[in-house]
Amino acid sequence: MNVGRAKEIVESADLINVTYDGTPVIIQHVDEKTKMARVYSKSEPELERDVPVLNLIED
Repeated sequence: MNVGRAKEIVESADLINVTYDGTPVIIQHVDEKTKMARVYSKSEPELERDVPVLNLIED
């Protein structure tokens, strides 16, 4: 995924399915400079992490 699309997903009112490493995640924030996204798993919302935007996959 590219940074622009990740930002669109964050700002969208719709729930868009995104996965990271095969796990469904919610994108909270995208950092354009570092090209990293703050995400959390739908099954473990308390576990937030920063991941490369390039590794996010839109279903």
